[in-house]
Amino acid sequence: MSVVDSVLARVPQRYRQLAIRHRELLKFGIVGGITFLIDTGIFYALKLTVLSPKPVTSKVIAVLVATMVSYWLNREWSFRTRGGRQRHSEATLYFAISAVGVGLYSAPLWVSRYLLHLQTPYTSRFVEEIADFTAAQIVGLLLGMAFRWWAFRKWVFPTDQAEQAPDRDRAPVS
Repeated sequence: MSVVDSVLARVPQRYRQLAIRHRELLKFGIVGGITFLIDTGIFYALKLTVLSPKPVTSKVIAVLVATMVSYWLNREWSFRTRGGRQRHSEATLYFAISAVGVGLYSAPLWVSRYLLHLQTPYTSRFVEEIADFTAAQIVGLLLGMAFRWWAFRKWVFPTDQAEQAPDRDRAPVS
């Protein structure tokens, strides 16, 4: 029994079919949760230490590292039954779309800091931290994640090629 099957066996029956139907989205969300922790940890580690005067640079570096981890996890787990492209083509598309995602992740922080001036000395350090977290880790994450979910399914891991790949995740669950 696979890990997925053992987890699904513990899910109440009324939610099990929903989880199976939306398994790619759930896996994408789990990968997103893992990379959120990586992104947040790196962002704050850099922002509060060596890159304290450059929060947007800290955010870009954090998103880039999280994106590399995300590519591997999404390719090997979330979308493993899709795609079928050669790896270099797939990776090129993935990272090109993720570059747009970096902009979407970083834009709210840039707006918060440089258009709305939610930074010291214009506001308190506490307000600055709340604004940075809200802009970078909530608004930016939601914008970037929605765009990437749509773009990855459309261009990087399309369904028409998925029909050729064996579907290893559709094993029946007892």
